[in-house]
Amino acid sequence: MKSFGFLSFGHYGAPASGYTAKDMLTQAIDLSVAADELGVNGASFRVHHFARQAASPFPLLSAIAARTRRIEVGTGVIDLR
Repeated sequence: MKSFGFLSFGHYGAPASGYTAKDMLTQAIDLSVAADELGVNGASFRVHHFARQAASPFPLLSAIAARTRRIEVGTGVIDLR
């Protein structure tokens, strides 16, 4: 296999879900670190324009890049037309 990656939609929705924005960001970093250790080549994260914790993905991508060695990080685009 030449390359393998994933696109994360995130899980944080409403405060009633029990997850906080901190939980979402921490779990995204942990997921990426584990994927890097397994040899996954890419990690992309969906931009949630109306969710404050994920409206700007670059702080998250920077945190992931600081904790991983080989994985490529980026944003994912989903067109729901």
